Amino acid sequence: MAGNVIELTDAEFDKTLNEATGPVLVDFWAPWCGPCKMIGPVIEELAGEYAGKATFCKVNTDDHRETAIEYQVSAIPTLILFKDGQVAHRWTGLTAKKDLKAKIDEVLAE
Repeated sequence: MAGNVIELTDAEFDKTLNEATGPVLVDFWAPWCGPCKMIGPVIEELAGEYAGKATFCKVNTDDHRETAIEYQVSAIPTLILFKDGQVAHRWTGLTAKKDLKAKIDEVLAE
């Protein structure tokens, strides 16, 4: 994955989540998903804006189903914001950049 977004596998997920400093936003997506393609550039932009403050990751649900099942991802795109390894917020479907920023900023301020 280009830029500051990390492409995660099932095997890497927990380690990445546990080693991250600051919040982690995970985008559960698939290559065939139209809305996923639309939100991808937003995630890239946010990753650049929050570089050094938050971690941004993507999990391809076609290739890495275990993690999607563990977090009960039943529709994509699903975005999950983690703080200290715990789910702080989740969105399903297209989500506005301003809404993502507001929640990330809130978690960073805690």
